[in-house]
Amino acid sequence: MNKKNIRILLINPNTTSSMTYKIGEAARQVAAPDVDIVARNPKTGPASIQGPEDGLAALPGMLEEVVKGRDDGFDAIILACFDDTGLAAARKLSGVPTIGIGEAAFHVAMLLGAKFSVVTTLAISVPVIEENLRNYGLESACLKVRASEVEVLDLEIDGSSARDKISNEMACSLSEEQPGALVLGCAGMADLASQLSLTHNVPVIDGVASAVGLASGLVRLRR
Repeated sequence: MNKKNIRILLINPNTTSSMTYKIGEAARQVAAPDVDIVARNPKTGPASIQGPEDGLAALPGMLEEVVKGRDDGFDAIILACFDDTGLAAARKLSGVPTIGIGEAAFHVAMLLGAKFSVVTTLAISVPVIEENLRNYGLESACLKVRASEVEVLDLEIDGSSARDKISNEMACSLSEEQPGALVLGCAGMADLASQLSLTHNVPVIDGVASAVGLASGLVRLRR
């Protein structure tokens, strides 16, 4: 008897639907044929998450989507904010494997056998990511968390300088820290990983793709 497809809910905790669409497409590109991805975002909350205040503001809407996902019978949930906003609370509510894209990306980078650096958006996000690394016990694996000073919503604008700023920051990281891998520190960067990996000749880890692989694997282990 054929098993049912794995159903994964991908929640973008901000309310920007264009970003939700983009990260949903990025997730589907790496998902196995028997994995169905549904991408959603809350109806209320901040348009982007840039620092702890935005993270707190996003929590009510995001956790409401987690509860809906649980009630809709999804097999796993991915929180598509690199800050892993509300991850512990979401896990308590969901009852299924629930993965933050930040934690997923860190572990995938380590599985490549490399110390890594993170290139995120604004400097306000750096302390949040550094605290997460400490809480996960992964601080020693990360060489540096860097800010490219790109506004999150600039990643949604065609022709913006966002990609170039991120690429320039990666070049600085490779020159100064010499990491074995680079981690993209924002879900809105999900569509840049392949191109930037070719540009810099180093593995560039996207948390969305990483979380899809890990979530699918965890569901398979439970079946």
